Amino acid sequence: MRAKTALTASALALTLAAGAGWAAQAAPEHTSATKPAHARIIDGYQIVTLPNATVPNFQRRTVYCPAGKHAIGGGGEAQGNDAILVGSFPTPDGTGWIALGRQNAYSSVGISVYAVCAN
Repeated sequence: MRAKTALTASALALTLAAGAGWAAQAAPEHTSATKPAHARIIDGYQIVTLPNATVPNFQRRTVYCPAGKHAIGGGGEAQGNDAILVGSFPTPDGTGWIALGRQNAYSSVGISVYAVCAN
């Protein structure tokens, strides 16, 4: 059993070392290009937004990625007096982002939603 553990640990070390080498190769160079470094690395990188709109408390707002792209991140913003962002998460199929919020003293809240999309 000890030999098998040592072999597994060696395989893990080799895998981690190989991954570190890949990460070093994938690191972007600092250039004066107009595209941000992450946009040069991530295929089809695009941020899509759903501008602020006032909706009833706890109503979900959803922004979708362009056709063929998936959300790799996202977020939301609750706007208004005492506004609270209640939730921010991907759509079940991964093609967009959902956000919702509330205000304590009001029945509506301003919500903006952002999705970071890629191919």
